[in-house]
Amino acid sequence: MGVSRAGRALRGACRLLVAAMLAVLCAPPAAAAPDCAEQGPALRYVVLFEPGTAVGTAGRDMSDRCGTLAAYYPAIGVGVVDSADPRFEQLVGTDRAYSAEGEQRERAAADGQSTAPLPGPANAQTWQSLSAPLVTAMAGTAGSAAAAPSAATPVTPAPGTTGPAPAPAGGWNTAAVRAPEAHAITTVGADIVVGVLDTGVDGTHPELAAAFDPSRSADCLSPARPDRSPGARSSPHGTHVAGIVAAADDGAGTTGVAPGVRVASVRVVDEAGYVNPEYAVCGFMWAAEHGIRVVNSSFLVGSAAQGCTGEGSAVPREAVRRAVEHATSRGVLTVAAVGNERLDLSAARRPDCDAVPVGLDDVVAVSAVGHDGVKAGYSSYGLGEVDITAPGGESRVPGRAGCVLSTVPGAGYDRACGTSMAAPHVSGVAALLASRHPDAGPRELTRMLLASTTPMGCPSDYDLNSDSAQDALCRGYAAYNGFYGHGMVDARRAVTG
Repeated sequence: MGVSRAGRALRGACRLLVAAMLAVLCAPPAAAAPDCAEQGPALRYVVLFEPGTAVGTAGRDMSDRCGTLAAYYPAIGVGVVDSADPRFEQLVGTDRAYSAEGEQRERAAADGQSTAPLPGPANAQTWQSLSAPLVTAMAGTAGSAAAAPSAATPVTPAPGTTGPAPAPAGGWNTAAVRAPEAHAITTVGADIVVGVLDTGVDGTHPELAAAFDPSRSADCLSPARPDRSPGARSSPHGTHVAGIVAAADDGAGTTGVAPGVRVASVRVVDEAGYVNPEYAVCGFMWAAEHGIRVVNSSFLVGSAAQGCTGEGSAVPREAVRRAVEHATSRGVLTVAAVGNERLDLSAARRPDCDAVPVGLDDVVAVSAVGHDGVKAGYSSYGLGEVDITAPGGESRVPGRAGCVLSTVPGAGYDRACGTSMAAPHVSGVAALLASRHPDAGPRELTRMLLASTTPMGCPSDYDLNSDSAQDALCRGYAAYNGFYGHGMVDARRAVTG
């Protein structure tokens, strides 16, 4: 007699049940969760997961290793985790977890300091008072400068006496990139938003009030819940950068490279000048999810370079790389400063030693030139590392007339020099291109941006201090070299190309 379909199904179910019972009986015992002990300071970590890992799975994974998931980005598999257990990094694995806070504490202890907020590390962005004897936009020597009014004091912009050509209200720097000529042809539509990932922007400044977009602004120092309040902190550095991009063309003060563009302030730099990897990840992910077309990154993630030493970690670089890659996939073009460390970034290059974000794929790397069109002494460089150059100023010029004039909090203006000032010139031109080519993606915008540059050959003599020694070696040829990349950003050629 045949067996019915119901009988066969019952026998199959029984066989599956027996197999499951055997699997349970024969399986090795599950590893016990560690006995978590909050014996150390509460630290914040950035942790890598497989992209696409569900938030619940990531949360349980961290709980089993004595951590609490504070923020998580499932699309890129990056989490921000809090733990007071000193074993946390070992429990998770040093190839997955890294704490910039822990690194800063260790450095402070080694220097005999307290664990109070520390000065920014050498490759993190800081802002020094513009009345200080050293003018810099990112830590590093930008040359000496004469004393000047404080950043809170409004000053009258000098007419074009320092540039190679007569300068309009925007100054020698906007004349150098031919922004006024571009403005006569086209302006940026208000639908284009530039995200200023920086120290914070004063959106009430008269030159920026019409451009400021509070709905797309945030403070990423608390990645679990970015602060979107109107009173989010502003500072001189971020406000100065924003003015170079978007100061109004109203005949007063300065005029930005792309007046008419919208500006979003995304704060990623803390009070001590640090850009921890979790801040940067939050900033790029915020830009990706809030319709920001161009991101200006006048900062370096200091901890991301720790992989260059035997004691370092490649985790920070990987976390930021994933965030930038995701932002690019969502239509965000990232423009970044190469830094003020006057380093040859192409020397002894290793994949885990790139400056971040400037050394990552799909990021437009910007070096700085002075008012004379020569690479600024402080600007880093390197063949294959620099894509484009722009005015950053040279503070060796007396009275800081060779620096870039822009907005500072309140209703003031002041000058600063640095690659931080060069990058927003390129971001402004990128915004002009995005407005004229609304369907162009980040890679297409990059192609058009680089194709419209004015080539600049290596200088025949680069002895800035007249000591008969070359201060840096420029490799390459006229159309592409380590000082200037493809050449000077050119707003007019960009909008007419």
